[in-house]
Amino acid sequence: MNLTEAPSRDQIETFPNPVPGRAYVIEIVCPEFTTVCPKTGHPDFGTLTFTYTPDQCCVELKSLKLYLQRYRNQGVFYEVVTNRILDDFVAVVKPLRCELAGRYTPRGGISTNVTVSFPAKPN
Repeated sequence: MNLTEAPSRDQIETFPNPVPGRAYVIEIVCPEFTTVCPKTGHPDFGTLTFTYTPDQCCVELKSLKLYLQRYRNQGVFYEVVTNRILDDFVAVVKPLRCELAGRYTPRGGISTNVTVSFPAKPN
């Protein structure tokens, strides 16, 4: 795999939901997510947690892992990358609902958590 290639939602694969008539929740935890700070060029680390209710299909985990690894060398802010990943996930998987929580490790004594939802929760 070439980690210099930009992530693309086309890399995310799915399989048919084995129980499409039941509303159930899937949680996927990705504890080794890495990007690069666009200001400093230093690596950023975090844990991504997907919590979703599938409709007609479920995400295939290896493809999700490979998609996320493409962010390893991308200079991107936490807020941007968390929203972009949720948008790509929703576009491909088409869940009934999904929440993505990005919990990023402290840098300079400050930690950041970004949580995004589909459909968007009212303010």
